[in-house]
Amino acid sequence: MFNKDVYVRRRDQLRKKMGSGLVLILGNNESSVNYPDNGYHFRQDSDFLYFFGIDIPEFIGVIDIDNNVDSIYANDVDIASIIWMGPQPKVSELAAKCGVADTHPFNKIFDLTKDAISKGRKIHFTPPYRGENKMLLQQMTGIDAHRTREYASLELIHAIIGIREIKEACEIVEIEKACAIGYNMHVTAMRMCKEGVVEQEIAGAIEGIALSGGNMPSFPIILSQNGETLHNHYHGNTLQKGKMMLTDCGAESPLHYASDNTRTIPVGGVFSQKQKDIYNIVLKALDDTIAITKPGVTYQSIHLEAARIITEGLKDVGLMKGDTMEAVKAGAHAMFFPHGLGHMMGIDVHDMEGLGQTYVGYDEKTRPIDQFGTAYLRLGKELKEGFVITNEPGIYFIPALIDKWQSEGINKEFINFDLVNKEYRDFGGIRLEDDILVTKDGSKILGDRIPIYTDEVEKIMSE
Repeated sequence: MFNKDVYVRRRDQLRKKMGSGLVLILGNNESSVNYPDNGYHFRQDSDFLYFFGIDIPEFIGVIDIDNNVDSIYANDVDIASIIWMGPQPKVSELAAKCGVADTHPFNKIFDLTKDAISKGRKIHFTPPYRGENKMLLQQMTGIDAHRTREYASLELIHAIIGIREIKEACEIVEIEKACAIGYNMHVTAMRMCKEGVVEQEIAGAIEGIALSGGNMPSFPIILSQNGETLHNHYHGNTLQKGKMMLTDCGAESPLHYASDNTRTIPVGGVFSQKQKDIYNIVLKALDDTIAITKPGVTYQSIHLEAARIITEGLKDVGLMKGDTMEAVKAGAHAMFFPHGLGHMMGIDVHDMEGLGQTYVGYDEKTRPIDQFGTAYLRLGKELKEGFVITNEPGIYFIPALIDKWQSEGINKEFINFDLVNKEYRDFGGIRLEDDILVTKDGSKILGDRIPIYTDEVEKIMSE
């Protein structure tokens, strides 16, 4: 945990942003894999971690706006559990570590909410995403479990986003710890990427690095020589020379802050000229857009600049044609770059998206663009100092998408389908991704930059 003053300050910030009522921050419970006592690795709810910091199942945090009281509802561990788990701190001891003096047994939460409802007080909660918390909210509020997300407090959602989107110095330290673990994951993958190796060997090795670094991967590892599938979690292929292996992975720090990086490398350790041509377009899109990332600029405009750079690069190798800006306006680039440039990152790898991705990534001034490819941009709004974001341009050759666009004549005036099919249809995909802190005057890459230039990558892979 951070120092207790961090949590007290955060709850005070939330209290000032809220009008009135009772704020419920539900922690997570254990989740079973295949029978009750065999559980998945426990992961605490991120909002609970942010405001209370206690990384233990079956806790509820309450922020009483009207009475200026913060409370914890949880049960002390009984003797039966101590036999299996060893001695455990009391709830009051854990609560004190986050600056909370008022504690109650878990079941007393029902008395609290019943009393609040009887007095017509507002009860604020975030959108639940786990079934047990939906059912718990039904018990507390009477709202049907299937409809609890509809009744989540928009006032609370906006208040939390307004606080969590600006990262504190202590949070940046944690993110950089995660970046250091992620660096080792990627360099290990580079050194293992050899012809004849099964992808699962590499995926398993780098997952082990994340686990040994303090926690787990920040999301399920994406690793495949078929990088044209954007989120490819299948790891059963045997690596073949001439292919490229895309690895998109990250780690959680001991306090659950995330990293998220992507590198694409040649199986066998040497880029072909064709691979270099496409790779360097993606790399230019990454480096040039990092250079213009700063407060006051919308990430939507930076995404569109990445699309322009990719279009220009693909024109240079003959895969696209026509006026660049008209091609981007028409969305022609999206056959090759069918996703957004990046997203928020923090305690969640897609930070706060459980609160509602549009609320997190957009505002009244900047709205999503409803066009294939750009519609998947998760962060479009104006950047502020203290944002932590990902930047991850890519170029992909997706046979099913190529066939659809060609058969329907989509953007045929901007795409050289003959060359795409003749020489690039089985190319795969390339994505490159760094984690970026928006600073006062610009931005910086967090952590030591994972080898990315072709000569650096080839050198690491030769060791």
